[in-house]
Amino acid sequence: MSDDLPEALFDLIGDLLLEQLLEQGKLTHDQITHAAQTAQERGVSVGDVLMQMHLIDQSDVLQAQAALADIPWVDSIDIDQIDVELSNALPVSFARNHGVLPLWEDNDTIKIAISKPNDFDGFDALRIFFDKPIEALATNDTILIDAINKVFDRRAAADQVMSDIADEQVISGEEGFDQIDIDIIDADDEAPIIRLVNAILNQAVKARASDIHIEPFDRHIAVRFRIDGVLSEILEPPKKFHASISSRIKVMAGLDIAEKRIPQDGRIKIKVAGKDIDIRLSTVPTNYGERLVMRLLDKTNVLQDLSNIGMGENVLQDVNDLLGKSYGIVLVTGPTGSGKTSTLYACLAKINSPVRNIITVENPVEYQLNGIGQIQTNEKVGLTFASGLRSILRQDPDVVMVGEIRDSETANIAIQASLTGHLVFSTVHTNDAASAVSRLVDMGVEPFLVSSSLVGMMAQRLVRRLCESCKQPVVPTETELDQLGLDRTRFNQLSEGHCYRPVGCAECMDKGYIGRIAIFELLVVDDDIRKLIMENVASSTIKKKAIQRGMVTLREDGRSKILAGITSIDEVLRVTQDDLLELEE
Repeated sequence: MSDDLPEALFDLIGDLLLEQLLEQGKLTHDQITHAAQTAQERGVSVGDVLMQMHLIDQSDVLQAQAALADIPWVDSIDIDQIDVELSNALPVSFARNHGVLPLWEDNDTIKIAISKPNDFDGFDALRIFFDKPIEALATNDTILIDAINKVFDRRAAADQVMSDIADEQVISGEEGFDQIDIDIIDADDEAPIIRLVNAILNQAVKARASDIHIEPFDRHIAVRFRIDGVLSEILEPPKKFHASISSRIKVMAGLDIAEKRIPQDGRIKIKVAGKDIDIRLSTVPTNYGERLVMRLLDKTNVLQDLSNIGMGENVLQDVNDLLGKSYGIVLVTGPTGSGKTSTLYACLAKINSPVRNIITVENPVEYQLNGIGQIQTNEKVGLTFASGLRSILRQDPDVVMVGEIRDSETANIAIQASLTGHLVFSTVHTNDAASAVSRLVDMGVEPFLVSSSLVGMMAQRLVRRLCESCKQPVVPTETELDQLGLDRTRFNQLSEGHCYRPVGCAECMDKGYIGRIAIFELLVVDDDIRKLIMENVASSTIKKKAIQRGMVTLREDGRSKILAGITSIDEVLRVTQDDLLELEE
């Protein structure tokens, strides 16, 4: 107990809680003394007075109670990390009344979220219910109720879908979905599994998903969508539906439904809400059955202009200069799904004209470009990137695009093409722009050939755009500013003293983000860079030299989009961790 306040005062408001609020810096001795006097005059509790004076709120009290009970406090709950199965037999009324929600299991211990640290009834009931050790994480009531609603809404939706399918199963007289494997080819469009697969595809298109994952586990199937680059679990059908779902999708792709021991690849074409969707299907065998991943390509997507994909004015000017060259290689680098192909398409659209012969070799052809000859590889008949590129060079091209340089043969043909008067565009998988040089050398291309042919290398990443309807201003911490390479004074000069964070609303499906935008790092090869390439120096040396000559790094470009309120600090830090590590080295 504090020696600065009389014991009688502690008796009025609860000594332990008061001491905790004092230790946390939420209250001062003078504030408590004044509140106690006011409470005695009005005949109300000291806590009520402190609340009315806005000196503390419910969250402050809950945090103090949690600290007294030695329970960790969290400011948010990630819905996608919650194991929905843990709450399957738990009544929603119990969760709301007791302020509890099972989160996940970790080392045979159940983690739960609570909003009432002093309510031991709910805590003890869950311990008995699961018959396992329980560990609690405390949070405020608003966050917990929101999480409870989302979890139980998701569960109710899944239950309804499964109930509808089960009802149709009984009505049709079929005894088990496991038997549908044989008859699914002849099933009509009203068959329950067909309806379920169609519903998954429709929802994926509606949610702007780029990929659908159907993953079998011991007792259930996980259906997950990748939306704006992030995976989210959508549905958990029972395991008994897996064989039927897998067979239906493989039938749509023209694959062998009897072959489940080896990977298979196929394509599906569907139309949803007037959109032509091309789906690339990949299946692989796992311990629990076939795992299916579908990549969705919207053929009706409008091709983006270079000025609309996130390039700053300086980068855009340099890119336009590169597009004006008559020969050389322009490489776009980044991991899978970073938007490299879309950038190359935008470049080709910029220079496309009747006076240029532009030919591409891709896998797959994602967009149809008028006036451009596009070839899709087919390794089954020997049409690879290398053989396709070799054939293209006999078609009198001015501009060539190779979907990816992945081997020494393709790399050397591309180099020779650029040295004989062709402008070549392609992609490689590297973390930053400078590393593209090392990648080509590792493939067996001589450094002097690389230095002679490369004219520009551009790394890019995709960051999620903040939802304009719900984003909220936030003041960054010193650690975050340090990671962005800014001090507080400079940050205030470049912004209004704050940036923005995601919140979540109905418009963005509670994600806080809608859509994505690219961040770029463009390295233009000049005489100094060319000299370093010929000396076969490390890529880090090339990058440092480029930065000295004014190159904007991925993190710096991301920082400009944070300051403009387009994206959040967390997003930029998430996709540029490699950039930070390299700068620290």
